[in-house]
Amino acid sequence: MPPTIVLVHGAFAASASWDRVIEPLQAAGHRVIAAANPLRGLASDAAAVSDLVRSIDGPVVLVGHSYGGAVTSNVDAGAGDIVGLVYVAGFAPEPGESCITLTGMFPGSSLGASLRPVQRSDGTTDLSIRVDRFHDQIAADVPAAQAARMASTQRPVTQEALGTPSGARPLWRERPSWFVFGEEDRSIPAALEHYMAKRAGAQRAIEIPGASHAVSVAHPGVTAQLILEATALRGAA
Repeated sequence: MPPTIVLVHGAFAASASWDRVIEPLQAAGHRVIAAANPLRGLASDAAAVSDLVRSIDGPVVLVGHSYGGAVTSNVDAGAGDIVGLVYVAGFAPEPGESCITLTGMFPGSSLGASLRPVQRSDGTTDLSIRVDRFHDQIAADVPAAQAARMASTQRPVTQEALGTPSGARPLWRERPSWFVFGEEDRSIPAALEHYMAKRAGAQRAIEIPGASHAVSVAHPGVTAQLILEATALRGAA
């Protein structure tokens, strides 16, 4: 049975950010699910994806973009037959690390200055990207009109989700992983991606020259090909 591919979007995005990646994956014979990441809290978001994985028969490849990588890293290893992890400009935290602490490990991120906080009645703080900064910050290699639509449809993430320490059992320690990211990512510096990929013992890490944080949108072909590489490993096993 070909692996089902579960795509987990990150902060400031929605499941539609995977649109151009889905078609080549389906054409290769895979069932694809673009999960709706709640973006409310790391543990609860990971639990939601774990529940989704439990509903799937057969092998699963998890793909996480940005904060979605932290979510997939915290998915329950026993939720299903998870055979690989793909990080698309994604966080792969160690226990105790948060997305915020990771972002500060290497120079190059201008994310903090681009955020717009909104206090919620439940005591949490929603973070979104300022519309006037979205193109340069997230999607510099995406056409301006498309980036403007992405800015208008972005979904906020809670500050608490980005600041929560990762759990004690990162899934990338137990499953093979692949990384793809942009050379000019202004949210998660390429140096940080190289660092995370190396400590995860990644099967492969691809740095796309000149690419922004919006890898799945601007470079869907490269993204889909790496995901298919991850699915093929199970087929060869």
